[in-house]
Amino acid sequence: MSDTQKNVYGGQAVVEGVMFGGKHHYVTAIRRKDHSVEYFHLPRKTNPYLTKIKKIPFIRGIVAIIEASANGSKHLNFSTERFDLDPKEDDTLKEKEVSKMTMYLGVAVIGVISFLFGKFAFTLIPVFLAELTKPIFSSDFSQVMIEGFFKLILLLSYIYFVSLTPLIKRVFQYHGAEHKVINTYESGAELTVANVQAHSRLHYRCGSSFILFTVFVGVFVYLMVPTSPLWLRIVDRLLLIPVVLGISFEILQFTNKLRDVPVLKYLGLPGLWLQLLTTKEPNDEQVEVAILSFKELLRREEETDRFVKQEEIV
Repeated sequence: MSDTQKNVYGGQAVVEGVMFGGKHHYVTAIRRKDHSVEYFHLPRKTNPYLTKIKKIPFIRGIVAIIEASANGSKHLNFSTERFDLDPKEDDTLKEKEVSKMTMYLGVAVIGVISFLFGKFAFTLIPVFLAELTKPIFSSDFSQVMIEGFFKLILLLSYIYFVSLTPLIKRVFQYHGAEHKVINTYESGAELTVANVQAHSRLHYRCGSSFILFTVFVGVFVYLMVPTSPLWLRIVDRLLLIPVVLGISFEILQFTNKLRDVPVLKYLGLPGLWLQLLTTKEPNDEQVEVAILSFKELLRREEETDRFVKQEEIV
């Protein structure tokens, strides 16, 4: 594998398209209503302070998650505005009224808030459900186990039922296309529709794996704090969210490094199993969009790298 191929790229499915991110750029390609492909590009801004923080284990994961939520929401907003609109009607986008919340906070901030709200909900609902069983299961250990069970059932049920809707099913297909493109690229094969379709729709670095890890990590972390009284349990869960996220991120990175090591590679299997729900097999047209998005990212990345090298020479 060449030095260029050693670069690590990530992605995200959006409505009728795929976003890929590299060292310098983020690029999204979506399929429009007239079957044309449109691109959306944002440069990757570097913050010296955040760059230093992202080198600190356990803390870097929290920063990466917030950054991904903020950036991903911009690309998702782009896709949802355009996917079902005929390109001839693009002028109407300028006439759409922007909500007051979006005006004041911005798309990126709303994306982070949405992530945090979802995380709070999936953290606290199992707490209240487990609390209802306390007359039967009163020990801290049994309460944490039941809480973890409810959280897992809630997560799997939510993913399963939303995947039944036509729109989300297509998003999950694009999610599968994103993984297939990354797997093809990392294998060194040429990025053709046939080659990409031959690869797996599952990938060790996927955010779906991360979500599952937070459930298991949470069980171990919560065993270190009491489950009574209820108000303290709620406060502990909220305060420990960054801890759970930070540890889960490190485990995700660790299992990805071990994916080619016999026996140890099985540590990442639970996350891959969850991806059987969060990804679907894409059709050729969806794979084509994913390939175009990734190739456009590579083009911009190589262009920036050449410019940086020229600047260094000068």
